[in-house]
Amino acid sequence: MRDSSVMSHDPVSSILALAETRASTAGGFVTGGVWALAFPPPSKIKFFTIVRGKAFLRVEGSEKVISLQAGDVVLLSAPKSFVLGTDLTRQPLDALEVFPIGAPTVVQIGEGDDFFLMGGHVDLDALSGRILLDSLPSLIRLQAGGREAEKLQWLIGQLVEEFRGHEAGSGFACSGLAQLMFLQILRGYLSRSENSGAGWLRAISDLRIARALAVIHDEPAREWHLPDLAKAAGMSRTAFATRFREIAGVTPLAYVTQWRMHLAERALRDGETTIAMIAQSVGYASEAAFSNAFKRIMGASPTRFRTHQRQELTETRKGEPVGRDYVPLLA
Repeated sequence: MRDSSVMSHDPVSSILALAETRASTAGGFVTGGVWALAFPPPSKIKFFTIVRGKAFLRVEGSEKVISLQAGDVVLLSAPKSFVLGTDLTRQPLDALEVFPIGAPTVVQIGEGDDFFLMGGHVDLDALSGRILLDSLPSLIRLQAGGREAEKLQWLIGQLVEEFRGHEAGSGFACSGLAQLMFLQILRGYLSRSENSGAGWLRAISDLRIARALAVIHDEPAREWHLPDLAKAAGMSRTAFATRFREIAGVTPLAYVTQWRMHLAERALRDGETTIAMIAQSVGYASEAAFSNAFKRIMGASPTRFRTHQRQELTETRKGEPVGRDYVPLLA
């Protein structure tokens, strides 16, 4: 999803594209009897599914123990360690010592095969990915018997078949299936009534507000006014403004500005387009007006932001530590 110039304008697709969302399989393990595994804090969004068997899960910072069964899917977005097993009171094995470094594989742990787990992870762009990562809860669990489970079960079955089959193109197929699994996990979360925190994830779950988001994403450079967006949502201006702020956490026009800044941020970092052209592409009549808005929202001028990002890229390629003296703000 590298090319941000070719984005589907349904809001979820455009945000996933902006974040350069790439899911892939990371392998799995088979075990049996009584066991426990301790996993370090994941550096990426991690998801896994119980293909066979049962287990318990406890995440760092919580005393709650979650019971998992075949067909359950879990997504972890926070960098917190966790323990998985049939007996969480026993001394767990260190997962770093169990799983080999290299290509995805399924590891046999101990004896028995009554438990089978497959997992994957999601890569996000370090900068643009914040818009997605900051909106996700630290843990999502979709149960096998839930209404969103049917498609996931089919995807899990196909993933296992491809992983085991080693046919031509199986790696490509596994990456595609992992991508679809992540999307289905996200859809399952969006469909839940308990998705109640203010933010774009909740906003996209509201059918009327989602219509307004869609037109914003479709035409970010348009001079949007509150009545235009209310009309797109099929609501009165007052009701729309109140509802939008309640579930998105910002006013409609503030969201317009924030989305423009995310697009501009990406264009400044990845391309050679002039600042004046970027300003025009996101709806500003002058470079000065755009620069003022960008500095107010993102914490630095467009010129300074571009220079800093290119310097970071150069240092990263040299293998040097990247400075963190300037971290652009997420509006």
